[in-house]
Amino acid sequence: MDFTQQLRIFVAVVDNGSFARAAEALLMARPSVTNAINALEKGLGARLIQRTTRRISLTGEGELFYDRATRLLTDIADAQNLFGGTDMPPCGRLRVDIPVALAKPLLIARLPQFKALYPDIDLILGVSDQPVDLLADGVDCVVRIGELPPTSMVARKLAWMTVVVCGSPAYLAAHGIPETIEDLKHHQAVNYFSGRGHRPVAWTLPGNGESMYLPMHSGIMVNDTEAFVGCALAGLGLIQVPGLVVAKHLSSGRLQEVVPAMRDIRWPLSIMYPNRQHLAPQVRAFIDWMGTIVQSTASQWLHLTAS
Repeated sequence: MDFTQQLRIFVAVVDNGSFARAAEALLMARPSVTNAINALEKGLGARLIQRTTRRISLTGEGELFYDRATRLLTDIADAQNLFGGTDMPPCGRLRVDIPVALAKPLLIARLPQFKALYPDIDLILGVSDQPVDLLADGVDCVVRIGELPPTSMVARKLAWMTVVVCGSPAYLAAHGIPETIEDLKHHQAVNYFSGRGHRPVAWTLPGNGESMYLPMHSGIMVNDTEAFVGCALAGLGLIQVPGLVVAKHLSSGRLQEVVPAMRDIRWPLSIMYPNRQHLAPQVRAFIDWMGTIVQSTASQWLHLTAS
C-alpha cells in the first residue's frame, strides 16, 4: 500500500472516530485499516493513535501528523483537479442527521435526485430532533435550524426560515386571537425542549439586530416536531415554528397564523460538519447538494438572505 493511501486511511480513522467506522466509509475490511495504520506508524517511527476498547485519541505526534496529512491530501486533490478534475465519483458511507421538521417538507422527496447523482454513496439518514455528537456517533454532518451554540464544528448557513406563530381555530375561539406581541403574554403555548435538561426554548422576538426572547406559559412541553405541531392542532396552545413546517396546515385552515409582526423573525438553516481540512468527497457532495436544493426551494418560507 502506498504512502498516500495510508494517509487517506489515517485521516478517515481520525475523522470517523474509530477504525470500524473508517472501514465502513472507505469500503474496506477493518483488518486492512488496522494494518495500514500499523504500517504507517512503523514507517514513521512514531505512535500516532492511542487505542482503547471504546475510542481512539491522537497522540501529540498524531496531532502534528494529522495537520500535515490533511494539507498533503488537499494539495494532492487540488493537483488532480488542476485540469478538470478526477473521473472518480464520490462513494462510500455517508451518515447525515436532520431534524424531523425538515425530513418531509424539504429533503425526503428530493433524495432520489441525490441517489441518481451519486449512486455509489451509501446514505444513512438519521431523522431526530435530539442533539448528536458527530465524532462519537460517527455522523458526517448535521442540518440544524436556529442559532447554534459555540462549537469547534464548521457551520455553513444555507438559508433563513420565516417563522410564524399559529394555533388551531378551536384554541383561538376559546382564548381569543392575539394581535400584538404584548397579547402573547396572556396566552398558553406548546413549548419545545431539546436535550436532557427539559428546559423550554424561549420564543424569539423581533429585535434590532439583537436576539430577544419571550418565555411563554405552557401546560405541555414536547421534544419532537411532529408531536409539537400535533399538540397545536389539538388546541393545546400556540406554537412558534418555521412556516415551512406548517405550511400545509395553514393552507387547509387547520392552523391559523396570528401576530403577523412575528413574521419579521428568520431562523438560520445551517449544515455542520467536523472542523477538518480534508472533507471526504461524499460529505462535500452532500453539503454542496444541500446548498443547491435550498436555492431551488426558495419561497415565502425559505430565503437566501436574513432580510
